[in-house]
Amino acid sequence: MAKRIDVSGLHVYYGDFLAVEDVSMTIEPRSVTAFIGSSGCGKSTFLRTLNRMHEVTPGARVDGKVMLDDMDIYGPDVDPVEVRREVGMVFQKANPFPTMSIYDNVIAGAKLNNKRMSKAKADDLVERSLRGANLWEEVKDRLNKPGAGLSGGQQQRLCIARATAVEPSVLLMDEPCSALDPISTLAIEDLIHKLKEEYTIVIVTHNMQQAARVSDRTAFFNLAGTGKPGRLIEMGETNKIFTKPDEQETENYITGRFG
Repeated sequence: MAKRIDVSGLHVYYGDFLAVEDVSMTIEPRSVTAFIGSSGCGKSTFLRTLNRMHEVTPGARVDGKVMLDDMDIYGPDVDPVEVRREVGMVFQKANPFPTMSIYDNVIAGAKLNNKRMSKAKADDLVERSLRGANLWEEVKDRLNKPGAGLSGGQQQRLCIARATAVEPSVLLMDEPCSALDPISTLAIEDLIHKLKEEYTIVIVTHNMQQAARVSDRTAFFNLAGTGKPGRLIEMGETNKIFTKPDEQETENYITGRFG
């Protein structure tokens, strides 16, 4: 079940350094939300706070609130591992487990959650997840070959299959196409359109055309200046952000006057 995310007054720190300042936004279920903005403006950092992935960096912490439907993901009794099962992540660089087969890559996370999975259930989950990632027809005859032997675009779709196999409600994607050729990029974009029927999707992208193609809503982040924290400048329907933004700063970025 896709879930809604409500962020209010979120500040992200690395030690004493304020990296992202005072972000509030709502991310709607069964939709694609794109984060755009120049390098270093905090969009990937902010993305990682939505499933507590930033906590793997020593000294990282947040103030503020992130609600996943009615669960406060930073609540004192909430297990970050459970948050990450509910809010999956696909990284910039495809990262299949190099020593594992395609089959084992897909069920790696699901096996951690369900130690007693039968072979028939595992087979079904692998096929379903790979079909969901538009990869089944390409790999069904070599499921026992290493995942690392696939092309870059196939590896990224394998990582998406692995993320969806644990049945999350939200999928975060941190520049999932930046290392891919145009044909593989198109395959991932088509897949994102399909996945939003079931998931809440948030994507960070440097490619504004991609944001315009795949997202329903777009959030523009920017820096107040060198060494200053990143801020959310504006968020709205993608078409409006790209054609008639409310903020001059957004328009300057969209039209290429800076960034």
